[in-house]
Amino acid sequence: MSNPLSRRQFVGRAAAAGVAVSVAGSVDALYTAQPALGTSGPKIGYGPLIEDPDGMLDLPQGFSYKILSREGGVRPDGLKIPSRFDGMGVFPDRDGGSRLVRNHECSPTSKIKVVAPAGRTYDPAAAGGTSTLVVDRHNATTKEFVSLGGTAINCSGGHTPWRTWLTCEETELKAGDSGYTKDHGFIFEVDPYDDRRNADPEPLTAMGRFQHEAVAIDPRTGIVYETEDAFVAPLGGFYRFLPNRPRGGWGALRAGGELQAMHIPGLPDLSVVQEAGTEFHDVQWVKVPDPLATSESVRAQDYAKPITGGYKLEGCWWGDLDRCVYFVSSFARTELGPKVDHDGQVWRLDPRQRTLRLEVIFTRPKPGSDDPEFDAPDNITMSPYGGLMMCEDGLGEQHILGTTEDGEVFKFARNRVNLGTPEEPSYGELSGVGFAADGRTMFFNVYNPGITYAITGPWRRRR
Repeated sequence: MSNPLSRRQFVGRAAAAGVAVSVAGSVDALYTAQPALGTSGPKIGYGPLIEDPDGMLDLPQGFSYKILSREGGVRPDGLKIPSRFDGMGVFPDRDGGSRLVRNHECSPTSKIKVVAPAGRTYDPAAAGGTSTLVVDRHNATTKEFVSLGGTAINCSGGHTPWRTWLTCEETELKAGDSGYTKDHGFIFEVDPYDDRRNADPEPLTAMGRFQHEAVAIDPRTGIVYETEDAFVAPLGGFYRFLPNRPRGGWGALRAGGELQAMHIPGLPDLSVVQEAGTEFHDVQWVKVPDPLATSESVRAQDYAKPITGGYKLEGCWWGDLDRCVYFVSSFARTELGPKVDHDGQVWRLDPRQRTLRLEVIFTRPKPGSDDPEFDAPDNITMSPYGGLMMCEDGLGEQHILGTTEDGEVFKFARNRVNLGTPEEPSYGELSGVGFAADGRTMFFNVYNPGITYAITGPWRRRR
């Protein structure tokens, strides 16, 4: 394993790659969290991005993309593909193909709403949901259909060990708000293989009603970790759900359990931690008084101990090798409630040792800059070839960035679809990144206009 890099090394390498962001911390802890990763990642990235003549997506030499699905396209059932492609789960299919379960972060005002059969619709007044895509081993889409409808603002989610997708509603609106006929802010389970199971969708109410972002499950204990993407005061919480049926399986999470919020003595706000490597040794959990938030938001309730909060807690994943859970604070701005500014934090929670450690922090080289080249890390995945692949949801151009085995930051993809004007360009965020089971294809989405890509190329190349 390479040694943890110093702040100077990270800053220098990021600058050499043309990435206007400083990164501090030990990336080793991130990319060695999966047993299949090790140090087999690229040495210095995959080379410069080549301008796409079609103006869609810039990639390194030798890599190519295929568009699997586009917002507004007409499916075989005659309905249009909904808007706002967000988080996505990738599952193996027979004959080397993949099944993708894609979130649609749609509200009642979205351009193209999710329309599902009545039997797969939770609330007819809601416009969000999920689509399932079946992709063969040549990355040709063979099926595409709505697998869940009538949900609201489906943002991200997470895989279960039993190969289902947990899709999260990023809202707290209740019945009567925005025309909704049912309460929202829940997690729903979607089966990518047997669509019959997706009939009569049922919210996993015991897991809480709040602005859910992502989840990760400890496969040994069945404990589910949940992030809250709260962007209005008070700060969002980091939660764990202790299921009554920890062995899992389809429907197990419907059996209920206990929702708890993280408490770290003396640390009410994660943003105040600015040094990578800072570790807290007394992580505690307090029971959520009212998981359904009938009168107060979950994060604003009267706890036995004050819960530890963070601004825009987003990506969340489980590390199989170190048996730790990782989560992201996308950014923090003091004018929005946090105590200190930053452009992204990656935290590691060790449930056995009851420790929380700041592994990586992104900071702007020039404080006060309005348009950093890279900021606001959102969806993150582990590459089968070592390192991270990080989606950007910030200002200016939007990228997927990677890290090498030595901790270098490099650009892997750049969205070229301009939603603005040549004088004032605007680019949609990237989301839902994940790899096929054989590692040959990386899938991800562009949020707006909705596009799902499959990327192939010389992943093992060492440039």
